Amino acid sequence: MEFLQLKYFQLTAKHENVTKAAGELFISQPALSKMIRNLETELGVQLFDREGKHIVLNAYGKKFLKRVDQAMYTLEQGVTEVKEMKHEKIEVITLYIAVGSMLLPSIVRQFRDRYPHIRFNLTQHPAQIKKGMDYDFAITSERIEENEQIVLLEEEILLGVPAAHPLSALNTVALKDLEHEKFISLTTANALRRTTDRFFSNIPYEPDIVFESDDPATVRGLIQSGLGISFIPSVLWNRVVSDDIRLLPISEPLCMRTIYLSWPAGKQFTDTEKSFFEFILQLFRDISASGQ
Repeated sequence: MEFLQLKYFQLTAKHENVTKAAGELFISQPALSKMIRNLETELGVQLFDREGKHIVLNAYGKKFLKRVDQAMYTLEQGVTEVKEMKHEKIEVITLYIAVGSMLLPSIVRQFRDRYPHIRFNLTQHPAQIKKGMDYDFAITSERIEENEQIVLLEEEILLGVPAAHPLSALNTVALKDLEHEKFISLTTANALRRTTDRFFSNIPYEPDIVFESDDPATVRGLIQSGLGISFIPSVLWNRVVSDDIRLLPISEPLCMRTIYLSWPAGKQFTDTEKSFFEFILQLFRDISASGQ
C-alpha cells in the first residue's frame, strides 16, 4: 500500500467522481481507476459501489476513509512541525502518560504558558511501555526496568459505591466482606486494574466482575447507574467523581498505589527538560497537598 494510493483514494472519495478527481490530480482517468482497483484488490473488498458512470463510497470505503483521513492529518502535522522546527527554535518533550490522563490539559497548558516554544508529543494508555519506546519522561503507576525514577505520589485506593447502595451507609469496608458484590473494572491492559487485582491475592474469592471497560469515565458512569462497585484512586480521580458515588476507605488489606516520574537511565536533561522535571514535581506536590 503506497502513499499515493491513499492520497488518490481520499480525493476520489471526496468527489465520488473519478473524472473530477483525476483532473484535480493531473493524471488520466484510466490511471486513477487502475490505482483504485489495485488498492481494492490489496484490501480484498470494493470501496466504491459502481452505479453506471457514477461511483458511491460504500460501507467499507467509509470506514477506510476515516482511517486514511486520520493518517493523512497526522502526516500533515508532522510535516508542519518539521518545517516550524527548521525556522524556529522549537523543543519537543515526548511524554508517555499511563496514569493521570485527566491532568494532561493542565500540564500542557501551564507549562506552555511558561515556555511557549515547547511542543509535546503525547502517548497515553498503551497496554505497557515497551523496550525501545522513545520518550523523555513517563508518568506511570508501575516501575519501569532500567529506568531512573522518582515517586510523585502515594495515593489510597477507595471503594466507589452508588449513593443508594447499602454499603454507602458504612464508614469503611473490608474486601473479604464483598464476595457477593458486583464489581465494575477497567480491562486487564490498564495499570490500575493490575494494581487492584493484586489486592485480592490473599482474599479467598475472585471478584465477580460484571462489566469491564478501557475507559475510566465509563467505569464511573456505570457506578453512578447503580450497576456495581469499583476501585477509585483517592487523589487523581478526586475531581471527576460525582455526588452519585460514595467513596469508602478499605480497612483491609491496605490498598495503595504509587505514581512515578520515570526517564531513561543515563539521560542528560536539556535546560527545558530540567524545567519540566521541576514543574512536574511541584505540580504533584500541590496535588498531594490539596488532595485533588
